[in-house]
Amino acid sequence: MTKTTTARASIWPTDITLSADKTELTVTFDDGCSATLAAELLRVESPSAEVQGHAAEQKQTVPGKKHIRITGVEPVGHYAVRLVFSDGHNTGLFSWEILYRFVNNHAEMMADYIAQLEQLGLSRDTDS
Repeated sequence: MTKTTTARASIWPTDITLSADKTELTVTFDDGCSATLAAELLRVESPSAEVQGHAAEQKQTVPGKKHIRITGVEPVGHYAVRLVFSDGHNTGLFSWEILYRFVNNHAEMMADYIAQLEQLGLSRDTDS
């Protein structure tokens, strides 16, 4: 179960750093919230229509991304970043609000993802 966070009038990142091996993204916000996020989680929970669909029942469970890398972090205006992944996925825009949710809920999100894979008989290591 994902915990909720209180909406803030202005959520602003103060630091976004990609690890040297490109498997983690550390994000820090101006209120002191900070977390190191796995590239796998960011990829499988991408805010793109390809992953999220256009309605809750269209959400995809994406297997086989355990070893994914982030190959690019591109600013989008003053409100988001586009992450480019080693499998070519680059259509999700991670707004500050979305990244803030990841920072505050990443452990629960990862546990939910792993449980969903298990329920569907899918693997983090392979696409099938």
